[in-house]
Amino acid sequence: MTMHRLKNALIAALVATGTLFGAAAAVQANNLNAILEVGESRNEAARESQVRIDRLADETRDLLTDYKAVMKQVDGLKVYNARLQRQIDNQLRRIDDIEESINEVTVIQRQMTPLVIRMIDSLEQFIKLDVPFNLEERLERIAFLRNNVDRSDLAVAEKFRQVLEAYNIELQYGRGFDTYSDAIEINGSVREVDFLRIGRISLVYQSTDGNESGVWNNDTRSWEPLDSGDYAAEIRKGVRIANRQATIDLLNMPVHAPEAE
Repeated sequence: MTMHRLKNALIAALVATGTLFGAAAAVQANNLNAILEVGESRNEAARESQVRIDRLADETRDLLTDYKAVMKQVDGLKVYNARLQRQIDNQLRRIDDIEESINEVTVIQRQMTPLVIRMIDSLEQFIKLDVPFNLEERLERIAFLRNNVDRSDLAVAEKFRQVLEAYNIELQYGRGFDTYSDAIEINGSVREVDFLRIGRISLVYQSTDGNESGVWNNDTRSWEPLDSGDYAAEIRKGVRIANRQATIDLLNMPVHAPEAE
């Protein structure tokens, strides 16, 4: 009887012990699941955080790339602006120079017209005192210049150019060698003659029939007759040379030498 009770008690204890172990195992399983869920939740949060970190890193890298590109553009614009500023400074200095030149030109223009008039007067006086070759043509040129002085449609520079051109023409006369026909008064009658001009050192004439010849004396401002035997043939030869009807040759021409004091 006693043994039977012990067996029942032992069985009851074992059952109780198994029950306790089962309950503990269940509790441990529940705790483990909770821990695993917390770990999984943390891992998911970590993954999400990493995704955000990667996205922020990409955005930061893109922003840095954009920043570097913008800084390069800024540096280029600084260089470009510095160059433009130098150009602007140069242009401003050029504008100042132009304005100063304009002011000077205004003053010069006011002085040019009196200068042109004085040059025309001097040229006219020179022509009247010079050897009287092509006199009508040369005086017509003076009249042309005087008329142009009063023209409002001509710039002062053009008027000055025309006067310089007239001076150059007179200069070339001193180097020229030519012949032309005209009429002069000889012994009270008007005769057609051939003139021969050798620079400004000699101006001679010969009548068309070859019987009369003369030379201009600029000291007396008159014509002087020449001995036909001495110069008639030379004058005819000079006329033919000037007309390119004969080859260039030496000529024996009357020249008025300056008198010794």
